[in-house]
Amino acid sequence: MQVGKVGTLLVNNFRKTIYHGQLRLMSSNTVVKSLLYKEYGEPAEVIQITTDSLPSPGDNQVAVKWLYSPVNPADINTIQGKYPSKPPLPAVPGNEAVGEIVAVGPNTEDLCVGDRVVPNGLNKGTWRTHAIYKSQEMIKIKKEMDTVEASMLNVNPCTAYRMLKDFIPLKTGDTVIQNGSNSAVGQMVIQLCKIWGIKSVNIVRNRSDVQSLKDQLMALGASVVLTEEELRTTDMFKSKKLPKPLLALNCVCGKNALEVQRHLGNGGIMVTYGAMSREPLTIPASSLIFKDVSFKGFWMSAWTIKNAESAERHKMYDELQALFVEKKLQAPPHQLVPFNEYQVAVNNALAPGGQKNVKYILDLTKGV
Repeated sequence: MQVGKVGTLLVNNFRKTIYHGQLRLMSSNTVVKSLLYKEYGEPAEVIQITTDSLPSPGDNQVAVKWLYSPVNPADINTIQGKYPSKPPLPAVPGNEAVGEIVAVGPNTEDLCVGDRVVPNGLNKGTWRTHAIYKSQEMIKIKKEMDTVEASMLNVNPCTAYRMLKDFIPLKTGDTVIQNGSNSAVGQMVIQLCKIWGIKSVNIVRNRSDVQSLKDQLMALGASVVLTEEELRTTDMFKSKKLPKPLLALNCVCGKNALEVQRHLGNGGIMVTYGAMSREPLTIPASSLIFKDVSFKGFWMSAWTIKNAESAERHKMYDELQALFVEKKLQAPPHQLVPFNEYQVAVNNALAPGGQKNVKYILDLTKGV
């Protein structure tokens, strides 16, 4: 009996050091660097670097070391106070990231030290080096995934996947048309269409190096790439070179979207998920009356909240991870930015077309 009591005391005394046979890889003086904002405004003006120490994870908690965290336009809009989803202030920005579990608290199931994870839900504050979370706030991912691609898993691939799956049944040989095709979402749409045997017609803005951009998107699997001007005069649908699109994906609005919807077939659907032109979406009465075209909106954040624990969400993550591991999906052009140079990323994330047409990712392992 005495031995049993001693054993129990030893377990209780050392739970902070050992759990489920795993030594914690975290000391009590682990330094945490965070990007923090206390008021809404332009990121370069309101974000400050803060330093703190990391507490030990408590019951059903994990300590995460963040590795890479993308800077998305939605992150910038959130800091500006212009986004519908607003975390309580002060707040650490960031919705996407890939990290590694470095410690686990008592009664933590399904996650172990060394597991790779991405955030499960919104506003988890990933623009920092370390943080403590409830275990259910993390999703374990395949270690075989490329680290950069894993950091981008939550938003753009999922957005493309859901828009292609949820609005109209598409079969092999059908056509999808989209604007903003060189965006991160647009590039995912192109690749998923190729994988699923769907034709994609992709609209981009004209520019001096437009042929280089066209070549890049064609290499990803685009069926056709047209400038806005070329779309106005194309006869590919009238001549039946391609079937008329049943689905249009719109992140631009304005005149661009008006021209795109003109090519939709009868009973087609336009799904709007952005408004890069900052112009309204115009819908002619003829589209509604004579072509029975439907207009829908999509916001990935709302879908995630509604389907947080659904089997469909788990299926989507499993399928997307497998496609990345098999190299059938690839990340868009990107640039890693050291933590202490964050202003480069936040200043350019909303630049038209993206500065150098790349996606910026905070490297939380450098510059701290």
